[in-house]
Amino acid sequence: MFDLIKKSVFTGIGLALKTKDEVETLARDLVEKGKMGEEEGNKFVGELLKKYEDSKNKLDGRVETLVKKFMKKADLVGKNELMELKKEIAELKETFNKPQV
Repeated sequence: MFDLIKKSVFTGIGLALKTKDEVETLARDLVEKGKMGEEEGNKFVGELLKKYEDSKNKLDGRVETLVKKFMKKADLVGKNELMELKKEIAELKETFNKPQV
């Protein structure tokens, strides 16, 4: 029964869309309702939180990739490019404002 519950939770819930507290609460509720032993329940909660972190990290990576693709397609300037441009402008201003000899 434990394996069935574990598989159902891992596949049936969009863990990356839940907050860590929600995942922890869900896991604790399942442990209580499933009448699992404390050790088995703690192991389950740990596995569930690890799956949550893995899913969250994968989702973060996908979102970052999509945002970068969008910015490139939309021809938007990124933070690094903007900082470089500001630096170049400052250097040009400095050069232009120097007294001519």
